[in-house]
Amino acid sequence: MRIAVIGAGSWGTVVADLIGRKQPVTLWARRSDLADAINTARTNPDYLPDHRLSDGLTATPDLKATLTGAEAVVMGVPSHGYRSVLELGSDSIDADTPIVSLAKGVERATLMRMTEVTADVLPGHRRDRIGVLTGPNLAKEIVAGQPAATVIAMEDEAAARGLQEVFMSPSFRVYTNTDVIGSESAGALKNVMAIAAGMAHGLGFGDNTMATLITRALAELTRLGIAMGGRPLTFAGLAGMGDLIATCMSSQSRNHTVGYGLGKGKDLEAIITEMNQVAEGVKSTPGVLALADRYRIEMPIARQVARVLYEGASPLEAVSNLMGREAKPEMHGIA
Repeated sequence: MRIAVIGAGSWGTVVADLIGRKQPVTLWARRSDLADAINTARTNPDYLPDHRLSDGLTATPDLKATLTGAEAVVMGVPSHGYRSVLELGSDSIDADTPIVSLAKGVERATLMRMTEVTADVLPGHRRDRIGVLTGPNLAKEIVAGQPAATVIAMEDEAAARGLQEVFMSPSFRVYTNTDVIGSESAGALKNVMAIAAGMAHGLGFGDNTMATLITRALAELTRLGIAMGGRPLTFAGLAGMGDLIATCMSSQSRNHTVGYGLGKGKDLEAIITEMNQVAEGVKSTPGVLALADRYRIEMPIARQVARVLYEGASPLEAVSNLMGREAKPEMHGIA
């Protein structure tokens, strides 16, 4: 299967590297100098400078050449640039070609998930072959060969199984799921929660606080995800609980890093500048809250994150507001 991976950030490069260990794969890099570095030095100097990339991976800045004839397309572009890149390459993608998004966010202007953006940009494309790859997938651990698992969510089960074989490796286990809405919404919503977890860590709080936060965060993203059309059990799996734990607990998580810096009293812009990478939760928090308003879902953790990010509230004030909310029954973790 001829695979095109669009986007040479850390996760896009890792996914292309995984595929390249088994078969040839083409990786599109926006910058020609980055493509040249990948091809000559066999490394991505911007994101994975210490990892030698597989020989099956070839990089190019030519988007049309990458997409033409591809039998599957993997979109590794962040949510804020996803639509524009897909529009540039839309004429080169066949209507039957499976398209898998790696992005975990919502488009701010439209509140669309990336699979919805894909269908919007490519109205004639088969909807059942537009899906998402998501789960507890920290790029540096996966590229190092540490055991991990993920989910390919796509309605066309045969296409999903074909992609499952492409991505599967001895250290990377791939499951399939037909619940695209649930899998994708869980990945988008958890980024906001990871910022909250990072703030708690930065404030010096311990394991009780983190366990409470993750559990209540799962309740929030499950409530909204179900309202959007996702299936409840999806949120208990790799796309939901699995991804939430990894992103909330790991210092490798960009969103956790943002929250941690805020908890330590740093300025948001300074944190982002130091990272030199995209933290989806910073850009998608307004969209998540707009979706919560649309579906009339209460999301107190997400709202406090927004107050810290955009309204000047302190992380400690946000914690105080959450702890002072009206007492209520748990109702099986979904209240």
